[in-house]
Amino acid sequence: MRLPGWMFTFVVVLFMHGVAAAEPWPTADPKASGWSMQGLQAVEEASKALKPAAFLIVRDGKTVASWGDVSAKINVASVRKSLLSALYGIAVSEGRIDLTKSLASLGIDDKAPGLTDIEKTATVRDLLTARSGIYHPAAHETKDMKRKRPERGSHAPGSFWFYNNWDFNALGSIYRKLTGEDIFQSFETQIARPIGMEDYVPGDGHYVTEASSEHPAYPFSLSARDAARFGQLYLNGGTWAGKQIVPAAWVKDSTTAYSWTKRGRQGYGYMWWVLPAEQWGPGAAYAAGFGGQIIAYVPARKLVVVQMVDLKQTPKGIKTSDFMKLLKQIADAAP
Repeated sequence: MRLPGWMFTFVVVLFMHGVAAAEPWPTADPKASGWSMQGLQAVEEASKALKPAAFLIVRDGKTVASWGDVSAKINVASVRKSLLSALYGIAVSEGRIDLTKSLASLGIDDKAPGLTDIEKTATVRDLLTARSGIYHPAAHETKDMKRKRPERGSHAPGSFWFYNNWDFNALGSIYRKLTGEDIFQSFETQIARPIGMEDYVPGDGHYVTEASSEHPAYPFSLSARDAARFGQLYLNGGTWAGKQIVPAAWVKDSTTAYSWTKRGRQGYGYMWWVLPAEQWGPGAAYAAGFGGQIIAYVPARKLVVVQMVDLKQTPKGIKTSDFMKLLKQIADAAP
């Protein structure tokens, strides 16, 4: 059945309301923009030696340089946590999630041995900051996570930072329970579509369950160019094309260091790694995933830098420390 012309127009307008068209990144001539071409060339050579699948540099909202296939979708591993953090910011602003609620009040538990009464006093905020004190086995843990996981009951909720997949996975369960929404569909409608991601579809995410826990992991696959849009969204303070997508206060709060980690002088916010302000300027942060998946942004230099690694091609991955050296070189080469 053909729709009347007016109805077709109405449907299209309704669908496109608040949606940014999926257009390619604008580009900038690095030489004309004042970049050190020698410095940029050195970055490219050093990066290519590490064998990423894709690398993308954006400054002031324009692509300065890229190599590899920036349209290829890669499993971004723990970058998923920063993506969920953005969805939390929206849900909190809408009053659908309260960070002060305890797990007990939300009815959150896990498979035997279940959570203790003390563990259930942990709040949603404790989980966001990886300070829950809940050291129950979790889905999608690396060998290193399992090895370093503290003993159950060794730290009270809110008192100790540990990079903990239980916290991150339970946050996924809490999000789905309190919003009634699928994580990957929510990301599509609330973030990917409004900022004009070119490649992402909800089918690029899936849930991973394990026998030890009822809370699944929620890995995403993203292209480098879509990941850069997410970084640019945070660099913009949560706005895109004049519209507030993620609350500005949430962007600031989630990239504030609530704990200091053993990763150099870096801090940890609401599922974001926070770079030291004395070196990078205020507000610099990055999302990181196993193997070298990184979305970094540095407001003081108007920079977004994305690295994607295909672990089938580069089985050992790329160390975060090696990426940080590249990021420093990029900042030094920038105008």
